[in-house]
Amino acid sequence: MYFCTDCEKKFTTSKAMAVHQRVHTGEKPYSCSDCGNSFSRLGDLKIHERIHSGEKPYSCSNCVKCFTTSGKLKVHQRTHTGEKPYSCSDCRASFSQLSHLKQHERIHTGEKPYSCSDCRKTFSQSSHLKQHERIHTGEKSYSCSDCGKCFITSSELKVHQRTHTGEKPYFCSDCRVSFSQLGNLKQHERIHTGEKPYSCSDCGANFSQPCNLKNHERIHTGEKPYSCSDCRKSFSQMGHLKRHQSIHKGE
Repeated sequence: MYFCTDCEKKFTTSKAMAVHQRVHTGEKPYSCSDCGNSFSRLGDLKIHERIHSGEKPYSCSNCVKCFTTSGKLKVHQRTHTGEKPYSCSDCRASFSQLSHLKQHERIHTGEKPYSCSDCRKTFSQSSHLKQHERIHTGEKSYSCSDCGKCFITSSELKVHQRTHTGEKPYFCSDCRVSFSQLGNLKQHERIHTGEKPYSCSDCGANFSQPCNLKNHERIHTGEKPYSCSDCRKSFSQMGHLKRHQSIHKGE
């Protein structure tokens, strides 16, 4: 029996222990001739080389998909079996992949391990960080095939494309009015529920929409952002400006 002097793990052969010790030393003697990536074990290098060769020796018996490793095939097969072996101890939600469980658990822990180097804002998922970083880089990878307008995320593009298709997939269950965006449906539903979740911090008045609250708050701040181009008189609301401008037009 062979013992690792760093962590006291046991091994049946000296070769197995020597391979393990590379975890502690950081030694990676096996290098990929295509991209230069290096690995501590020869088996890991051989699996990596399949990226370059395109070899996918593990095929799914249910569909035609193939995979580079048996582990990836096993995870894929759960899409057919519906197996979800990883369960959350807080809410019992279950997942087919361990990585998905770990992401989910951050809802409960509040952990946000991914940090933006520009503004230090933190995120629970690396994909959310990547989307956020485009705000700083100005990158808009998703373009509309109809008008060429570009967007930061695929979801923003999908919502925009409804302006061309006319699709309105969100229906009000009370009056069957339809909307292209879920947020617009939620605002509309407050007509039926009477919900007014936006409160004025000065007087406590409640409003169903944030824009209505913003208009109201100008009573307290005295802000008048809308100016008449003819006489420079200013107004707190756009509607008041339009009524005033009709005087100059003689309407």
